[in-house]
Amino acid sequence: MSEHPTPAGSGPTSSADAVCVGETMAVLASAEALAAGTKLIVGTGGAESNVAVALTALGHTAAWVSRVGDDPFGRIVTGAVAGCGADVTGVEVDPERPTGLYVKDTGPGGAGVLYYRAGSAASALSAADAERVWARDPRVIHLSGITPALSARAAALVEHLLDRRTGNGALRSFDVNHRPALWGARTAAPVLLDLARRADVVFVGRDEAERLWGTPAAEDVRAVLPEVPVLVVKDAEHGATCFDSEGAVFVPSPPVDVVEAVGAGDAFAAGFLSGLLDGLSVEQRLGLGHAVAGAVLRSPGDVLEALPADVARIRGSAGA
Repeated sequence: MSEHPTPAGSGPTSSADAVCVGETMAVLASAEALAAGTKLIVGTGGAESNVAVALTALGHTAAWVSRVGDDPFGRIVTGAVAGCGADVTGVEVDPERPTGLYVKDTGPGGAGVLYYRAGSAASALSAADAERVWARDPRVIHLSGITPALSARAAALVEHLLDRRTGNGALRSFDVNHRPALWGARTAAPVLLDLARRADVVFVGRDEAERLWGTPAAEDVRAVLPEVPVLVVKDAEHGATCFDSEGAVFVPSPPVDVVEAVGAGDAFAAGFLSGLLDGLSVEQRLGLGHAVAGAVLRSPGDVLEALPADVARIRGSAGA
């Protein structure tokens, strides 16, 4: 392994409202089972870069920090995120490890989703990569529970970035984002609980919290995470509850005709963080989260790629 990977982007480092850290993979998808020998469409998928792209669409400066392989998939991933306006100069190209890949074999008789990310470039993320985060002097750092599942080194990076003794005083945002397939025989529950307790803002689904920690209601989640300054518990189509020092606020989800559910959680987090960056009320932050998630739910893609007019409409629907 080279000790000196090269940056995927170029240009001077500048400050960012938010820096999002984590793996984005190339995605191969088809409407038919792979066994049928069908054509595959190449796309991208990554929770943290989804948040960076959505924040950019909402008018903020956002950067994505990660690692990709020196391969066509890495160039596709980086180009796609950059094409949506996010800063990718903090992405390093690994000359020896490949870009992670997942295949959607979801047609009739298909195997579902197949992951090829073991030993990926992003699994080599480590605490040393924190320098590329702090160099952007972010107001918010956004992380997820996917990254610590990639490797012990990647977990160390998340722990380092969540340590309030490090960095510039940025708010630490953590989306629990439990992916059971990534953890294998390892026990995710205590690891994700410990990481969540270190964050300033935590997003978690009520259903995933129940699976992880046995907490059936939003109030039960708050009971196991009492020290988190801002805790957002999402309950799918029912709504979301935000707990902070002032108490609890619930905002119901507006009705949405769902086209594709993938990426909605990332979109919600981006909307809420956008409202936080803009100083909106808790009700408005939750409303903006629902509005941005709704925009993604109504589209076939998993990222928000809104034009300014769309952003204005979304902000208007949130009362912002």
